[in-house]
Amino acid sequence: MTRAIEVMHENIGELLTIDDMAQAAIYSKFHFSREFQRVTGVSPRRFLSAIRIEAAKRLLIETAFTVTEISHRVGYNSVGTFSSRFASSVGVSPTMFRQLRGFTTSIEVDSRRWSQTTELATVRGEIRAPVAGELGRVFVGLFSSRIPEGRPAACTVLPRPGSFLLDHVPTGTWYLLAHSVPASFDEVLTGDHEVSVGSVGPIEIRPGVPLLPLELRLRPVRTLDPPVLLALLDVRAAAFTKNARISDAG
Repeated sequence: MTRAIEVMHENIGELLTIDDMAQAAIYSKFHFSREFQRVTGVSPRRFLSAIRIEAAKRLLIETAFTVTEISHRVGYNSVGTFSSRFASSVGVSPTMFRQLRGFTTSIEVDSRRWSQTTELATVRGEIRAPVAGELGRVFVGLFSSRIPEGRPAACTVLPRPGSFLLDHVPTGTWYLLAHSVPASFDEVLTGDHEVSVGSVGPIEIRPGVPLLPLELRLRPVRTLDPPVLLALLDVRAAAFTKNARISDAG
């Protein structure tokens, strides 16, 4: 599977089929799709789409290419389709992402889901790090898939690994995803290779059914981990919108 992901990165602007990816991984097409979903948590096509958006984020920050040029370089024939996909995944448009230098000062939760349920739940638990004191701030959010993209159902930022609480969580199936950086990067949740990640899920939130506290263990990011697509939070100017709160727990 690692070789298939390397091929995705190496051919980011090319048309890649499931057959191409399966051949790189030395699997049959059908076995490849099932095995890839099992080890990464998402389909090969979704993983490739996430890699393309991740590459676009870098190009927007590190180059002077236009949005149109970048869209073609990461495999999109339509700049409109690219811009729409980028905004829904990252939380801001490509142009705004470039202006903000890759950060955002606020993360909006998907409050539209609240109107679809009559009961909201609370999710609590513990974020643990491999070595105590090794990591700084931790972003914690509930997402509808294993890819941290779009608006989370609920989120918070912890000053360090420790206890967390997410309230106003709508019913549904969610994945608890977290990422953090070394304490030396404490002011900004950024960095590619420095990021530590963790996930728990799927988590079923049902009316009237209590949820036991969760434990999520952070670890260094691996090749098989889907990219963090959500614009990373500049916590020096963090201004969470209503019902998304910063926790000082821990």
